[in-house]
Amino acid sequence: MPKVTYKGDRPIINSNTAMLITDIALIIANFTMRKVLDIITIVTGILMLGILGGGFFTYKYVTSESFQNKMMDKVLGGVGDMMPKVLDNSLPKMTGPSLPKF
Repeated sequence: MPKVTYKGDRPIINSNTAMLITDIALIIANFTMRKVLDIITIVTGILMLGILGGGFFTYKYVTSESFQNKMMDKVLGGVGDMMPKVLDNSLPKMTGPSLPKF
């Protein structure tokens, strides 16, 4: 047990006891910080693997034939209803000569 004496309101701790207290405090702080850093490292690794895995599977899905066919069906389904109306309104009734005459 460390020996502490008091002179007034200030404790007097001999140097061996002070070194022991400092060493114990550093060991506890080091152990606690090590645990915290290990947990942060594990969580970061899991998040990184999740992001990489999600990106890989998203790329594979977007480049697949079924996704491309599904998107083409949606686009052509939406545009198909508008096309006859747009073509009728924008095509001229008569065109001029293909080359201008001088």
